[in-house]
Amino acid sequence: MTSTLFIDKIKRLVELGSASDKSRIMFVNDGSSDSTWDIICSLAESEPYVIGISQSRNRGHQNAVLAGLMEAKSYCDVTISIDCDGQDDINAMDEMLRQYREGYEIVYGVRSSRDTDRFFKRFTAETFYKFLNAMGVEVVFNHADYRLISSRVLEEFADFGEVNLFLRGMIPLVGFESTSVYYARKERMAGESHYPFSKMLSLALDGITSLSIRPIRLVLLAGLVFAMFSIAGIVWAIVQSVRGYVVPGWASTTCIICFFGGIQLLSLGIIGEYIGKIYLEVKHRPRYIISERTYNSSDITKE
Repeated sequence: MTSTLFIDKIKRLVELGSASDKSRIMFVNDGSSDSTWDIICSLAESEPYVIGISQSRNRGHQNAVLAGLMEAKSYCDVTISIDCDGQDDINAMDEMLRQYREGYEIVYGVRSSRDTDRFFKRFTAETFYKFLNAMGVEVVFNHADYRLISSRVLEEFADFGEVNLFLRGMIPLVGFESTSVYYARKERMAGESHYPFSKMLSLALDGITSLSIRPIRLVLLAGLVFAMFSIAGIVWAIVQSVRGYVVPGWASTTCIICFFGGIQLLSLGIIGEYIGKIYLEVKHRPRYIISERTYNSSDITKE
């Protein structure tokens, strides 16, 4: 069970002096409908290093990670966020903490390779990162949400109030000294992946439209190019008409209309995506709501 691995790890870090005895493992329940919260509560009762929070409803992976970070920032020197599926190598935490002591405020956990992935998964994942970078989103290649962040960075990151979250693209915007730790990712210990191609595509779209206006600029550039072609076409049509070379061209006219109609619909779709993001942002709805905790704030102190 992954919880046992985490508990053994924090005990080992405390024994080595790499972590304080007041360090805690915070499990975040993202509004699960199964017995996840009961398991977390049971662990918190039996293990002093374990605490947990539960969201009032499922709000998505990025919001769940944010909830844990914001909850912990007032009590910690550093946080290390990691998924509970057992794929990320927890032993990379030792190197992350060493890099923190060397002066780095952010340490990214980066996969050293994708040899364990199938070809389609590997191809789409690597394309995902390259496409984000091409669209102007600053991301660390092959990094997801396994990272160390100091409380100093978290305090500054708390001022980022957007509702549309893409943490792996937002954290680099904070700045501060950062580095990467490389590790080999394992097979999932439990459950199934919640990031199939459709969700990865949706995540990429969220990341691009939340952090870059390059798609709108590409639409503008395309509009200028097609406008010049249109002007050239008009001039050509007038010249041909004056010279008496006008030939009925139903097929070519239809193709042109369909082509430009498609371009217009695509452009409207991109612009609409940004308008939708604006619509969600101006509501200023909370990004997460914590309904339950296994602890009282007074029970946790920061040395």
